[in-house]
Amino acid sequence: MKLLFTFLTIITTTVSGSAQQGILKGRVTDKISGEGIIGAVVFIKGTSSGTTTDYEGNYTLPLAPGTYTVSVTFVSYKPYQNAGVAITGGQTTTINVPLAENTTQLQAVEIVGTRHTNTDLALMQSIRASEVVVSGMAAEQIAKSMDRDAAAVVRRIPGVTVMNDKYVVIRGMNQRYNTVLLNDALAPSTEPDARAFSFDILPTSVIDRIMIYKNGSPELPGEFGGGIIKIYTKSVVDENSTSVSLSGSYRAGTTFKKDFFTSERSKTDFLGFDSGDRSLPGGFPARVNAASNPDGSENRGRRLPNTWAPGSITAMPDLRFSLGLTRRFDLGDVRLSHISAASYTSTNTYTKGSRDAYGAYRPETGARPEYKFMDDIYTQSARVGLIHNWTARLNNNNKLEFRNLFNQLGSSEVLMRSGTDYDNQEEVKNYALRYESRTIYTSQLQGTHDLSDGNTTLTWTGGYAYTNRNEPDYRRFRTTRNLGSEAPFMLTYKNTPSLNDAGRYYAKLNENTFTLNGQAEHRFSTADSAAENAPKLRVGFYAERKNRDFSARFFSYRPANSEEFDNSLLTQPFDQVFAPQNINATTGWELVEDYNPQNDYKAYNTLLAGYVGGVMPLTAKLSVSGGVRVEHNNQELKSTNFDGTALNRSNIVLSVLPSANFTYEFNKRSMVRAGASMSVNRPEFRELAPFVYYDFVNLLEVSGNPDLQTATIYNTDMRYEFYPNPTEILSLGVFYKYFSKPIETVFENTSGGNSITSENARYATSYGVEAEIKKSLLDLSESRLVQNLSLVLNAALVDSKVQLSDRAAASQDQLRVMQGQSPYVVNAGVYYQDEDAKLQFSLLYNVVGQRIFAVGNNLRQTVYELPKNVIDLSVTKGFGNFELKAGIQDILNQQTRLMLDLDRDGRITGVDKSFRKFRKGQYSTIGLTYKF
Repeated sequence: MKLLFTFLTIITTTVSGSAQQGILKGRVTDKISGEGIIGAVVFIKGTSSGTTTDYEGNYTLPLAPGTYTVSVTFVSYKPYQNAGVAITGGQTTTINVPLAENTTQLQAVEIVGTRHTNTDLALMQSIRASEVVVSGMAAEQIAKSMDRDAAAVVRRIPGVTVMNDKYVVIRGMNQRYNTVLLNDALAPSTEPDARAFSFDILPTSVIDRIMIYKNGSPELPGEFGGGIIKIYTKSVVDENSTSVSLSGSYRAGTTFKKDFFTSERSKTDFLGFDSGDRSLPGGFPARVNAASNPDGSENRGRRLPNTWAPGSITAMPDLRFSLGLTRRFDLGDVRLSHISAASYTSTNTYTKGSRDAYGAYRPETGARPEYKFMDDIYTQSARVGLIHNWTARLNNNNKLEFRNLFNQLGSSEVLMRSGTDYDNQEEVKNYALRYESRTIYTSQLQGTHDLSDGNTTLTWTGGYAYTNRNEPDYRRFRTTRNLGSEAPFMLTYKNTPSLNDAGRYYAKLNENTFTLNGQAEHRFSTADSAAENAPKLRVGFYAERKNRDFSARFFSYRPANSEEFDNSLLTQPFDQVFAPQNINATTGWELVEDYNPQNDYKAYNTLLAGYVGGVMPLTAKLSVSGGVRVEHNNQELKSTNFDGTALNRSNIVLSVLPSANFTYEFNKRSMVRAGASMSVNRPEFRELAPFVYYDFVNLLEVSGNPDLQTATIYNTDMRYEFYPNPTEILSLGVFYKYFSKPIETVFENTSGGNSITSENARYATSYGVEAEIKKSLLDLSESRLVQNLSLVLNAALVDSKVQLSDRAAASQDQLRVMQGQSPYVVNAGVYYQDEDAKLQFSLLYNVVGQRIFAVGNNLRQTVYELPKNVIDLSVTKGFGNFELKAGIQDILNQQTRLMLDLDRDGRITGVDKSFRKFRKGQYSTIGLTYKF
């Protein structure tokens, strides 16, 4: 509340002084033609005050009373300067500026510069010049919020939502329908059990801009459904600079909690990876079989660490630190520049929430509870991020860029589950201790070359990406006692290996991706070959080779001798029950392994693509772009069936993907776009692999389906765009998509109803409406407060239908909406920026409509995630070379609510019950940045 009081005080002070402001306005035109000049820079000499002209050449600039020197500049025009311009408080001064062309100087002077891409102005220019429907966000706007990773950023883009705080859903289609590129190279999947890029792994400090392309084009990847997401890391260098940032955060309910539980830590956990302490010991056998090796099982079990009891600490405030360097220098005639940045984050999170299940619903009696649990989840995370990008301008026609991004993210989690199992009439206490590390490294070398004819540009990119996901020693165990009993809880076990009872799980994924692409673009000569609507021809290719290696092992403890087993071990403390002395061949435990050859698989994907396309103006206002892209994809999977026979799958698919996009410009400020394209959606490696994984948290078995087929998608889009000035946009669009054989996550019709896999549905449709408003209030008032405000509002209405296959429909509703699809998404933001006072604030709002979190079947009800209103506030104030930033995220701190549709009517009403509820806690941050 202190932060909010300070914020209101600042605003009140600003309002009190705003009445004394005066206004400088006018129009900048070409001296000969009289047409308005777009993007001319109007600034006050000797100050930081300035603005740019809109699409009609108009400008408005609020100023304090005084006398100023007004300067106006624009490339290829002689600069204008007017000294002694008097500004009076509460009045408007008008100065119209006709600029004369400066052809003589242009013949003698060579202008060399670097185009900025991370500003709102540059983003709007890119969107306006795009040949397809595209939305995005630049670093300039990202910096005004408290968003800390790419997942938080993209949810503010029209039609985009985020599930599980890291998976992006575009236009109601879940993460599998998105293609993600990092600096124009395909990003690797960071998830072993889903086709998804985990956006929480990228901190906002490295992001230059994010663009989401929502329709197809020959030069874009042919695999997408929701959209193609391009994330660009920072590379532009204006000057030598150094910046250091440090911030601390307080999370309500977590920070300073004294009984914050943690699992056993390794000495490198603080860097985001395990030092090897959790790994299987060196020389551990490739297969453990107690029955055939009774003498060895005792020794093997004793070699595994006794790390079953969580420890307890006091949760300290979250910490974030970053260091950034930019440098420019010349090496002979070559201009070199680089951006280097390092970031470190350490966070703690505690959530307490319910997890319930119910049996079949009957109108007269309702639904009987099967279990009611409370989950206490303690999570510690550490992230190290590095970026190192180089740019070499060899000359005016040739440029090389070398980009490198590394992120290491480690997370330790303790789950304590307590409650009642009504089916078995038991009181339970379950525990899981889990550590996971994720590594991602990407590197690209890119060249851009303008040929001597002045109309041809060659670009090429070679890339490499490495992904590692390590999940060592995931320990899980359950304890129970009879309902109503005062007896001690007893450890449960099974005689066959079980991931649910006294189990240890080890998994590792490594993926290497190599890419190479190139493009030649030729602009045909016209009266003005640089005109936006000049005819263009593009030809290009893309090649990718991806290799994945996945392995998993899990072990369980069971009595070595059922007749002599010491049952008192079942009630011993967790740090003693599996102590080395209790692992023996008579009265103690033995270690057994579930050796399933399907737990390991190798996968390869080879993609070869070529395309031809271009742009052709049909009239002065209408242009068409498009072409055809051909992709040859070979997906290979090598594993072993349960009976020991080899499983070799090779799926070769040739896809011919045409696209066409039309743009009609009513004038320089408004246009309408329409487009159609074909795309595909291929199975992910994990969706093909028969490996079975038990999800302890959600109590589900997950397996693959080697028979999955590639889905085909037909996309259509139309959008009207209006640009009031170069940094503003108002747009309204509609879209429709048809999916042939879409891949859906379905429940298998098993007795327990808790096994899920992937399957091709018959077809699906998705359609909706999107709107976006980004508008400054500069022209609406003479108040300085109002003039410094800008509004951002975007919303989407989406509907979809999936027609399942006969097999899937036997256990689910035959026709339903797509999983993860929300009927509506709303984002709103108020931004205030006073450059003279170095003050800015933002107030942001987000809400997502009810959506399917997990699809039900004839034994399990569908789970819906209900809307949650999220409000974030941030304030930034500059003091010389220092910048102070403070903010509160999730001010309302509403519950995350997952509800069971007990009566299966597709609506959440009073008869429906909770599946899971929890709060993450309001999050407050204050940080300081020093730049020099």
